[in-house]
Amino acid sequence: MTDILGRALLDYHNGNYTEDIITTTNISEDDTLPLPYLYRSFSEMPKLEQRALKECQGKILDVGCGAGSHSLWLQEKELQVKAIDISEGAIKVAKARGIQNAVQANILEVTEETFNTILLLMNGTGIFETVEKTTEYLQHLKSILAPKGQLLIDSSDLQYMYDRNEDGSIWVPQQRYYGELEFTMRYKGETSAPFPWLYLHETLFQKLAEANEFTFEIVKRGKNFDYLARLTHINIL
Repeated sequence: MTDILGRALLDYHNGNYTEDIITTTNISEDDTLPLPYLYRSFSEMPKLEQRALKECQGKILDVGCGAGSHSLWLQEKELQVKAIDISEGAIKVAKARGIQNAVQANILEVTEETFNTILLLMNGTGIFETVEKTTEYLQHLKSILAPKGQLLIDSSDLQYMYDRNEDGSIWVPQQRYYGELEFTMRYKGETSAPFPWLYLHETLFQKLAEANEFTFEIVKRGKNFDYLARLTHINIL
């Protein structure tokens, strides 16, 4: 698989920044993912991310760490954090930026440790891929969550991206949940294979969480149909 994110992050880190990543989905046209944004400081982060970082405690797992901006802030606060990403290049950058414990791994491969806080940001529900696979991921996350631990995860309701009828209802696909997207990424002449990415509206996410024995709490809402949720295991409160 082409590591477009890793290649772009390495270019930026090494002073070879000449263009940004272009993303495309099955419901939208080209969009730009500026590389400097992936290196943002705490003060440059959205309020939801700032709140999530402030809520972290204990031993932390930063899932999909990218360039490591969240983990760096947590380290600076003298918190114990492990950063993981499936991108080899991203982990190289995270280590180069000073992340002490950064590992290339898929979240489903993390099995030997437990964590007090599992952090999934920048639409953390994306890693679930589809609604159907969400249970598999939630069950795995529960298995590596320490007693009284928490999942801090953000997502968005994509209703605003669909056309509305006069009665306020929206046109949505019949063959899939409207938050199930297919992404591709382009960078310097390379294009990634399409990959699934899931956005969950909070009512559906709460239903799925509770079906998998989690409590579900909205910690903070953003201004663009986005929200930060806290999930805790019902049986270990």
